[in-house]
Amino acid sequence: MFDRRKFLMRSLAAGVGLGLGGAISPRWFTNRVFAGGVGGGAPTQRKLITIFLRGGNDSVNTVIPRGDSVYSAASRPTLFIPEATAIDTGNGFAQLHPSLSPLMEVYNHTSLNGVAGPGNLAVVHRVGYENSSRSHFDGQRYWETGNPGDDTFREGMLYRKLVANLGLGTDPLSAAALDSALPLAFQGDIPVPSFPESGDYAFAGTPGELAHFLGELPTNPGGSDGKGFYGLYGGVPDDPAKPYRSLLHATGVQLGQSIDVVQDALAQGPYTPENSATYPNSTFGNRLQEAAMLLKRTSVRVIGLNQTGYDTHTNQEAPHGNLLGELALGIQALSRDLQSQWGDVLICVMSEFARTSLQNGSGGTDHASAGAMLLAGGSVVGGVYNCDSATWADGDMLSDANRYVLHRTDFRSVFGEIFTGHFGDDPALLEEIIPGYSAAAGIDPGGFAPLGLFV
Repeated sequence: MFDRRKFLMRSLAAGVGLGLGGAISPRWFTNRVFAGGVGGGAPTQRKLITIFLRGGNDSVNTVIPRGDSVYSAASRPTLFIPEATAIDTGNGFAQLHPSLSPLMEVYNHTSLNGVAGPGNLAVVHRVGYENSSRSHFDGQRYWETGNPGDDTFREGMLYRKLVANLGLGTDPLSAAALDSALPLAFQGDIPVPSFPESGDYAFAGTPGELAHFLGELPTNPGGSDGKGFYGLYGGVPDDPAKPYRSLLHATGVQLGQSIDVVQDALAQGPYTPENSATYPNSTFGNRLQEAAMLLKRTSVRVIGLNQTGYDTHTNQEAPHGNLLGELALGIQALSRDLQSQWGDVLICVMSEFARTSLQNGSGGTDHASAGAMLLAGGSVVGGVYNCDSATWADGDMLSDANRYVLHRTDFRSVFGEIFTGHFGDDPALLEEIIPGYSAAAGIDPGGFAPLGLFV
């Protein structure tokens, strides 16, 4: 039975998730609700799953620079991982935390897993930016806007990519954030749905009841011949003189259309992962499985998720290992489950900063700067980057302020390769997606040197 009150409460929550709390402007309604494509690059079928490790991941124990003599039981009394226990990457220098062993299926690959390698997993160490902030709030904001140092900029980098050529504004579900709040990376004028579970974003009635409730858009924008929910929000505003009233109506149309898409996906029945994929039995694991379902059953192109708990100032050893294990199992499950579209999928793992190279007195680590990113997908040139004997000098663990790892690659350069190498964008588009890209590359040319992460 249709529960109107429940639907409207969900709609209100979804409206917040759709970006009503962010910056909005009249151009959203006038240019995009009923508009065609929004230029900027060639259409592509490539997809992206972002996983943000909130809290600052200890990259030195995630991707271990075994060849650096600073990494020892003296510098990390309880966090040190013996060489025999860590995972060999085959480059003679870097190892992985033992909890990441499920990732070796993707790293070795040969069709999951005849070994060989390095497969479809790129491990990129020493990623950051000049004058890195060691504030969680600022660090996350800079990574998500792609605009370090600007504390007022409130438009997401992924949002700008979606607007450029991934259908945001024309496709009702070109992107989604599987979280209770919309991450800054997806915030902008055009709403992006945000929901912790697909069932929370669906309609409480049958498909027929949903169709009846949603109704039809008017023949012309702002017309009076629409029906139901679409007729209300796509028609004439009840008070056109009220500021931004038309924006709220346009958001209602987007809301109804995206709910309709999710409802259709759920109507296909319970989701069963393919190829023996087993997701972690946790909220994070459930959301990864939701992401796979949406990628298979809808036209969604970009999905954002979070994994929290990485602010490990005290007693880090066990909690950090558990988090990495959950992450590795989740990526392994996605790689199996999405094999039918693996050539088009990219999983990107990042964090706002790393942790101190030296363990603190509480059995943990503190805020640092450059960290590690993980990239997995069919277009990825697998291997270890920025952590080998040719690029990492002895003592580089303390290369920043004698406490941290100094960045070698700017995170914006990695995303530049994601947009041009994975999605196939024209390099000229980078300035639109990543503000000040050319200027930053001119200041730090080494940090923007391409790594060749994609085929």
